[in-house]
Amino acid sequence: MAIHSSDAVVLHHLDYGEADRIVTFFSFEQGLVKGFARQARKSRKRFGAALEPFASVHIRWQSQRGRDLVSLQDAELVDLRNGLRHNLLALALAAYGCELVEKLLGESESNPQVFHLLNAFLDHVNRHGGSEEARLLFELRLLCLAGYEPHLLHCCQCGVLLKAETVGFAAAPGGGLCPECAGGADVQRLSPLSLGSLSRALQAPSTLFEGFRFGPRTLQEGGRAVAALLKQHLCRPVKSQSFLTQLIEGSARAAAIR
Repeated sequence: MAIHSSDAVVLHHLDYGEADRIVTFFSFEQGLVKGFARQARKSRKRFGAALEPFASVHIRWQSQRGRDLVSLQDAELVDLRNGLRHNLLALALAAYGCELVEKLLGESESNPQVFHLLNAFLDHVNRHGGSEEARLLFELRLLCLAGYEPHLLHCCQCGVLLKAETVGFAAAPGGGLCPECAGGADVQRLSPLSLGSLSRALQAPSTLFEGFRFGPRTLQEGGRAVAALLKQHLCRPVKSQSFLTQLIEGSARAAAIR
């Protein structure tokens, strides 16, 4: 047996039996970890509110060779991010971001950059609520940190600079396509200005979310392009995405009526 401790973000939990809890968290030291917290719903001293989704914690666990679930010993609450519980869109976006990290990275080794990105994203949504900019920035940055950075300024096939009035984009080959290379059925048509905006956003620190303003065209075209990339690299669909999409579409319809 080995004892581990690390700063972590709780992604989600599942109540088990009368008092136990199965917890999935993303740790700075070891990446994605799943653990069994015995008597978690009764033990205020060992866990309290520290195992709630989206919380930043310092957690201690024991692992044993041959077992999938580690044994959680205790957790110290750092930030509950209680503001998420008062805004449905923010709550849905936080759940989507946490699930996306779990699905895209899987049970890989530690990734400190993703750990810091997820914390910054949840902090931003907790303070400012959900936004299309925050979602797009998080998706794009997560893809890059997971090793799937797309070609945004140059054709992914021939390497030429993308400068035509409209260019192609395809997830399978890896990003932007010049008019000569964009002949496939699965190619999206979009403005190189939209791709340029996404490329410039990637030059900023990955933990910075404040101050970004994308135009409607960039949000629409960039959102479609990034969605295609995610679909290409995800093994399973993100369950929380449908609820988030319903909320965003409902908010858009309400705003149009007003």
